[in-house]
Amino acid sequence: MGAPVHGALLLFLLLLAGPAAAEDAAPQEPTLPAAGAGAGSGGGAAVGVNSNSVLVALLDSHYTELAELVEKALLLQTLEDAVGRHNVTIFAPRNEALERDLDPEFKRFLLEPRNLKSLQALLLYHVLPARLPSDSWPAASHPTLSGEEVELAAAAAGADGAAGMRVGHAAVTRPDAVLRPDGVIHGIERLLVPRSVQEDFNRRRSLAAISAVLPTGAPEVDPRTHRLKKPAPPVPPGAPPVLPIWDAMAPGPSIAPAPAPGPSSGKHHFDGHSQVKDFIQTLLLYGGYNELADILVNLTSLATEMGRLVSEGYVLTVLAPNDEAMARLTTDQLSEPGSPENILYYHMIPEYQTEESMYNAVRRFGKVRYDTLRLPHKVVAREADGSVKFGQGEGSAYLFDPDIYTDGRISVQGIDAVLFPPGDKNATQTADPHRKPPAITTHKKIKLRRGKLLEASCQMADLFGQRLRFVSCQD
Repeated sequence: MGAPVHGALLLFLLLLAGPAAAEDAAPQEPTLPAAGAGAGSGGGAAVGVNSNSVLVALLDSHYTELAELVEKALLLQTLEDAVGRHNVTIFAPRNEALERDLDPEFKRFLLEPRNLKSLQALLLYHVLPARLPSDSWPAASHPTLSGEEVELAAAAAGADGAAGMRVGHAAVTRPDAVLRPDGVIHGIERLLVPRSVQEDFNRRRSLAAISAVLPTGAPEVDPRTHRLKKPAPPVPPGAPPVLPIWDAMAPGPSIAPAPAPGPSSGKHHFDGHSQVKDFIQTLLLYGGYNELADILVNLTSLATEMGRLVSEGYVLTVLAPNDEAMARLTTDQLSEPGSPENILYYHMIPEYQTEESMYNAVRRFGKVRYDTLRLPHKVVAREADGSVKFGQGEGSAYLFDPDIYTDGRISVQGIDAVLFPPGDKNATQTADPHRKPPAITTHKKIKLRRGKLLEASCQMADLFGQRLRFVSCQD
């Protein structure tokens, strides 16, 4: 029985050592992870990148500007996943193309936090999901990781007989600059800009390039009627009066605004779109109201609607919440369809009001209700701490920056909170609980009354000729 047992044990040991010996005998070649690698165990865990990866070579190469942009764009994990799924080809612009040759305005646009998507799309436009060395360079368009296609072409042979390579409008200056098993890096002469990023930049620049801040020769406004003043024609000396005596003695026009032409009347008496652009540019240059300007132009079409209303003869007063108030809005308040429009409609009054006219009204009547474009809701204004206060309770707002823009048709008054109609389900406190009321302006100064003891002291000082030396005794 000993011989069969010994033979069976020897056969078992040979079977265990066979696969290991075969692996030692076979030559080792670099293998790349398959498209589904990493998904077999661990429920789809991400594939790690080894030290010989093309992504590691990019971060350690002399293309430091591109590597820095990749880190700023938060694309390291995305590129790691791409390298784990397939080979890649990276087009790396030289550092000078990103430092000195790039338009400063375009570079500033890419580095703004709100344009992160554009920066990511631009960088992914430089990465192809395939390994394309110079010896297998195709002459056709190829998809990129950004979703857009880039044109690859082979230029005519140069003086040295070597054929050139082009990608888009850029020449490949250093083909096969970095070669790795999972990818290749080609050095190019300039940055590649996809069409989507160029369109985003043009949209931003069209808003920033709006010319005038305040229209030159802005019309004068009659403070009594809040209407435009028409310049009177010059009257030669000795000429009869322009108006008959009875017309001159008649009372002035009513404070109520004249009826304006209705929508779709086809009559455009004013250039409303230019005035809206001027007031939005004024918000940007004034500072602290960028969020409101962004919502008017990019998030909604309210800027176009306001321009149409002003062109048809309407006047508007905009209660503009500052950036601190807009930052306190929650995502739920802005996520519902039509929520940004409804919020801003409640801040638009179809009247022309200045800070002085509103303050005089609340001082005289105590509480004033103004119609808004969010029918049938009205905004309530009252006098508080020498200023105008809108709303009620914790959702109230002070008139914080008076007369930011006034041109006779559009008036913009800055407030420090976002207003909501009473009973609105989205109403929350958007005002700073530790805020202080704005300082009292010159036309609101209140003369303080002196006490009897101080008045007697001032009279005694007056007897000795020392009254003017005391500030408290000066009227």
